[in-house]
Amino acid sequence: MSDPPWQTIKKLAHDRARGRCEYCQTDEINIGQSMHVEHIRPGEGDDSDNLCLACPNCNLSKAAAVTAVDPEIGQEVPLFHPRLQKWADHFAWEDDYTLIRGITPIGRATVIRLKMNRPRIKLSRRRWVQAGLHPASEMKG
Repeated sequence: MSDPPWQTIKKLAHDRARGRCEYCQTDEINIGQSMHVEHIRPGEGDDSDNLCLACPNCNLSKAAAVTAVDPEIGQEVPLFHPRLQKWADHFAWEDDYTLIRGITPIGRATVIRLKMNRPRIKLSRRRWVQAGLHPASEMKG
């Protein structure tokens, strides 16, 4: 059996993530750019368990990395794996849903490596929350 065409893989990743970055939770509709299909573990193929949807910032910041240093414990740890781990187990929203805080070594290392809290991203999140468009707005419910 042949591998599914890339468009099918891309649609699967997009649908599974509901159009949101699986790292920072940014919604594709808010950024006006296409999300990337990211290889969680580069070099390990296009199997759907190795793919996730990522915003351009997270994908380009992660690059080929699979580990990073947790600034709190000073040790290298694996980055967050969206297929194997739950977001809420490693991250929490702060500052009215504009800042992502890592709550585990994996979360902290991932926040730093993927530059999830750049000032311009925090400003965008603030505007999305105010407009009721950021996924975090659903948590206010």
